[in-house]
Amino acid sequence: MARRTLHGLLLLAGVSLLTFLLLSLAPGNFYDELRLNPQISPDTVAAIKAQYGMDRPLPARYFLWLASMARGQFGYSLEYHQSVSSLLWPRARNTLLLTGLATLLAWMIALPWGTLEALRRGGWIDRAGAALTAALLAIPDVLLGLLLLLLAAKTGWFPAGGMSSLNADQASLPLRVWDAARHLFLPVAALVLGSLPVIVRHTRSAMILALDSPFVQAARAHGIPSARVLWRYAFPAALNSLISLFGFSIGGLLSMSLLIEVILGWPGLGPLVLEAMLARDIYVVMAAVVLSSVFLVGGNLLADLLLYWNDPRIRQVSS
Repeated sequence: MARRTLHGLLLLAGVSLLTFLLLSLAPGNFYDELRLNPQISPDTVAAIKAQYGMDRPLPARYFLWLASMARGQFGYSLEYHQSVSSLLWPRARNTLLLTGLATLLAWMIALPWGTLEALRRGGWIDRAGAALTAALLAIPDVLLGLLLLLLAAKTGWFPAGGMSSLNADQASLPLRVWDAARHLFLPVAALVLGSLPVIVRHTRSAMILALDSPFVQAARAHGIPSARVLWRYAFPAALNSLISLFGFSIGGLLSMSLLIEVILGWPGLGPLVLEAMLARDIYVVMAAVVLSSVFLVGGNLLADLLLYWNDPRIRQVSS
């Protein structure tokens, strides 16, 4: 784990450096619009750049940003006139809530679904599941979000945008929970429907491979009940590849959530990053990219820990 953690830190360092270089060298910056304003003199623009260190060379600006990140500030937002961390953390909590809930629901649905397809392979359940997952795979994430937004607009069953209603703070606790669940439903549904096909198909393939393995066939030949064979022998054998997929699915859901948040109006990192990109507020974009990378690295480290716990062969090699 120390070695994997070191690899993750090196990856984060590379992501931060490349993000800083690409955003700094891209044409246009925050001060271009200030220069176009006739009420703002060139001396004022130069003074603002000097105040925030934007007139310094690229290496100096990068190390200034690293020092700010070490203090937990992640730089200063030129658009919102406050530290990036004060903007980022509330939005990051909302994104983590959305992504975590969607990940949990997607795996709770996909594991029994894929297992059932593996047990009934070639039957009508397997064929119907394959057709449904193929249809979901064919729908782009943008179209899926727009269809759910249309559903909310046409039916009025679910609110489109925000985390709560206007008067939710004055309601009782059960009503506030119900209101939050209604606001969460559409973005969570979009993420779950977008990630289900890959997880279901991977679960089906892993379970078929485990069910056809010699030791599972031997367990069946010894008269062990089918349910025990499935959960005691086949499922643990398939779990390694599923755990590896779990680590990657966190990153995939996180990247998808940034798009879904913009379409469905969820107040997470997605709308903040879009606004910062349009305003060329590079420190907000850099912080969001680095934070997303931290979530991805953390998900893969969690998958490594689960693999260590599940597979005794890994523990023997490690020892």
